[in-house]
Amino acid sequence: MKSFKHILALALVSVFALSCKNDATPEVKTAPAATSKTEVVAKKTINPNAKLAKAEFKIEGMTCAMGCAKTIEKKMAKMEGVKSATVDFERELAMVEYDEAIVTPASLETTVTNVADTYKVKDMHTVDAFTPAK
Repeated sequence: MKSFKHILALALVSVFALSCKNDATPEVKTAPAATSKTEVVAKKTINPNAKLAKAEFKIEGMTCAMGCAKTIEKKMAKMEGVKSATVDFERELAMVEYDEAIVTPASLETTVTNVADTYKVKDMHTVDAFTPAK
């Protein structure tokens, strides 16, 4: 009986010793492969000789500065041909500088309304300089 306990103890120790992994290499996780539905769109740089226009317009329906205004601002800034986009939540005002050959006021309006159905573009007009904050 005493030898059986020794053999059992030796077997348990050897199982634990062999089952522990002391690998020095870290575990590498890979992202799933891109499917055919995924498209990678590279944003083109704006031609320095392009004719830039500035547009200002009101955006109605925003409820917060971080969720609404920043999301709209990021969507417009990612558009091809847009040099800069700023959305002022308090004044409900968007100011966008863009290449006239690539971007139209209608495409700006479509981008804003595609973010959420609650956003409405009002009083869009081109300006020589943006309206300063009060």
